Amino acid sequence: MDHIKAIAFDLYGTLFDVHSVVARCDQQFPGRGREISTLWRQKQLEYTWLRSLMNRYVTFEEATEDALRFTCRHLRLDLGDEACRTLCDAYLRLQPFPEVPGTLRELRRRGLKLAVLSNGSPHSIGAVVGNSGLRAEFDHLLSVDPVRVYKPDDRAYLLAEQAFGLARTSILFVSSNAWDATGARYFGFPTCWINRSGNVFEEMGQTPDWQLQGLDGLLALFDGGAGASTQR
Repeated sequence: MDHIKAIAFDLYGTLFDVHSVVARCDQQFPGRGREISTLWRQKQLEYTWLRSLMNRYVTFEEATEDALRFTCRHLRLDLGDEACRTLCDAYLRLQPFPEVPGTLRELRRRGLKLAVLSNGSPHSIGAVVGNSGLRAEFDHLLSVDPVRVYKPDDRAYLLAEQAFGLARTSILFVSSNAWDATGARYFGFPTCWINRSGNVFEEMGQTPDWQLQGLDGLLALFDGGAGASTQR
């Protein structure tokens, strides 16, 4: 790992638990929180990909709200404007996974440059990271907003290469989303897939360089690979 000088992290589902909105959803619709959160996240992703294909970009906040409105209509839940604002606000206050703060601090202590590279807007990324108290751990918070296309488009991954001023082969890309790790691998990043749920990787022509069960496994990886599964 001596050639790795910087790490770019996906935000949603990798550093922060998107399903930490379940409690807020349950407050609005008792007993339906997990169901809402699961479909909401699925449609949120679908809308970003479809808008990229159609060249009809909207901000991540808009895509997130559209996905929530669809979810509630599909589940036949009465979503008023105030409830919609309340639930969308929950996406600005996601909780980091337990191992994330300590791992980020240790990686910085070791001299690595760190960035977030996310489909989120500058506002949403800044709010999520800022509300968690982790802003100081990152050199860059990178949104796809300047290129107006979502990951896994190459133009999104190029933002990290440009921000770090390093060759892409020196930047480790870390994501818990297999589609994202696939796109990053096609772009040319060394890639680590965080597989917390024991899922199988996507069949789209790429495999990650490493697979870990949690973000803290990165420390062992940089110490020589103990506990990391090499994929290729």
